[in-house]
Amino acid sequence: MVTKEMLEEKLKKELETTHLEVVDVSACGCGAKFQAVIVSPKFEGKPLLQQHRLVNSILEEELKSIHAFQMKTMTPQTWEKKQAEQTQQS
Repeated sequence: MVTKEMLEEKLKKELETTHLEVVDVSACGCGAKFQAVIVSPKFEGKPLLQQHRLVNSILEEELKSIHAFQMKTMTPQTWEKKQAEQTQQS
């Protein structure tokens, strides 16, 4: 079974994330469905599709046993801009 902690550990190590949120959204909390927000400098200069392909290649083995994996990927600059916009709206 794949756990939230396993995914976090692998993504942190491989992508040197500056921000990472992984949530098990399975109805039973059984590791079948995950959502993730992944912020990494390794995404710099890569279009969204390449960012997602990079994540998929890193989690290739884990994705074989996961029913669904939804991700949002961003560069640190994009993440900071998004956070600033949310702060201004509050």
